[in-house]
Amino acid sequence: MAVNVNPTVRRRRLGAELRRLRLASGLTSTQVAEQLMISQPKISHLENGRRTIKPRDVRDLCALYGVADPQLVDSLMRQAGESGRQGWWVTFGEVPYAVYVGLESEAAAVCSYEPLVVPGLLQTPAYAAAVIAETIPLATAEQAAARLEVRLRRQNRVHHPARSFRLWVVLDESALRRVVGSPAIMREQLEYLNHLGAQPHVTVQVLPHSVGAHAGVSGQFSVLRFADASDGGTVYLERFTSDLYLEKRSDVQRYSVMYEHLQAQALNPDDSRWFITQAAEVYAAVR
Repeated sequence: MAVNVNPTVRRRRLGAELRRLRLASGLTSTQVAEQLMISQPKISHLENGRRTIKPRDVRDLCALYGVADPQLVDSLMRQAGESGRQGWWVTFGEVPYAVYVGLESEAAAVCSYEPLVVPGLLQTPAYAAAVIAETIPLATAEQAAARLEVRLRRQNRVHHPARSFRLWVVLDESALRRVVGSPAIMREQLEYLNHLGAQPHVTVQVLPHSVGAHAGVSGQFSVLRFADASDGGTVYLERFTSDLYLEKRSDVQRYSVMYEHLQAQALNPDDSRWFITQAAEVYAAVR
């Protein structure tokens, strides 16, 4: 495994391999937990990449699964050691969506549907600060500043297309009409949105209210894809207290189809830029 792969993705790939080995051995996660005298949730967290795994744990699991190849065991133990490293976002303290930041920083492509606000990767500093201030009322000034800094650093993926990153965004019209911060902040944000949408690696489409009910009425979601062909992708559902990550191939496929329907119903990129420009002009006229 390449040493530049971030720890979140390392844990995720290692967990997937351990799950494959467990299934090949015919053992359930409950049986493994009983034999190793640990909790069943710990096995699930290890296999889902939600928890750091120690090389010793990998060794014990491989022994239980009957893995006879010492090179494979050594490789998995080395991956476990690498997965314990910290990502850049850890230096900013507790980040509620740290798992997502780790996945996003390694994703080759992100398909995002946003019904209420402009997505974080495309926000201006002023808009991002206003979103954080207005949607997280219990955050201290230090916590808000840390969240803002993490959000702006995440945008390095968008500003450096040479890193092989593709971003698709379907944005509900509501996100254009909702005044976040002030009309001046909104005008700047929408002009910036059009600027980024003109980049070859970024596609922005607007889903107008006139479409009516659609596949995204249940809320925000993102589908993340990775360069590793064996990785089936992840669906991210942002929630206020605890986010959801779906990794079953059937779930990823279902949300991928939903996203394709949203893209088909949304305005094409050129018409979307015109629509955003018209919305920006409304804010520019406000004094």
